[in-house]
Amino acid sequence: MIDSRYLLRVKTCSYILLIAAFLAFNVKAQKIEPKGTFQVELTLPGATVNQPYRDIMQGLVNSSVFYQYSFPFHLNVGAGVRYTLFTVDEFAVPSPVYGNMQTGTAFLKLGWDKFHNDRFATDFGIKVGYTEGFIFTDINKTEGFNPRRFNCPSVEGALGLILTADERNAYRLVLGYGGYGYGFDPKVLGLKSDEVYNPSDYSKLSQYFFVGFGYTFYFGQKSSTD
Repeated sequence: MIDSRYLLRVKTCSYILLIAAFLAFNVKAQKIEPKGTFQVELTLPGATVNQPYRDIMQGLVNSSVFYQYSFPFHLNVGAGVRYTLFTVDEFAVPSPVYGNMQTGTAFLKLGWDKFHNDRFATDFGIKVGYTEGFIFTDINKTEGFNPRRFNCPSVEGALGLILTADERNAYRLVLGYGGYGYGFDPKVLGLKSDEVYNPSDYSKLSQYFFVGFGYTFYFGQKSSTD
């Protein structure tokens, strides 16, 4: 079940998208055949699957910056970096713990995109990468284990709904799902027991939904104008 706070963030993003759509449809826009794109994405993550990870860690930021090159038949490949931030929800643990988990990822992307008309396009992509993670808490600091580090493979799949502003610029709603190749044990935060969780949950890979917005700059030529 998805946290109600995360659902509120999704609703907020949806309202902002409606405003962006209204603005985009009231400016001149062109259909684009890009040779390459520079993209920035800023989304809100919400943990799923791994029970302690879902209960304890609250997603704040999942952001990516990358470049991709477009091939014929709507295929594209790219490379970039991603930063993700989850904080410890102090109200979800019986013992006071303050801290966060930060990850940095270098990834390669394989995707597909298509302009359906002069103003609207869609794309879908898979990002496969290598993640380095750091867990900071006040308890770990007092015990001399701050930060606790881990590394693992990671993967994200995302759908983009794109509204063009002109022949060079576009804005998008980003919806996706991702995961890291590691489980989550409350003890990495400095907690001394399993609390209310079954240790078998810790082997379940950490996964998350994400929703937010992106900006695209196109390196290409316009194919038509309004």
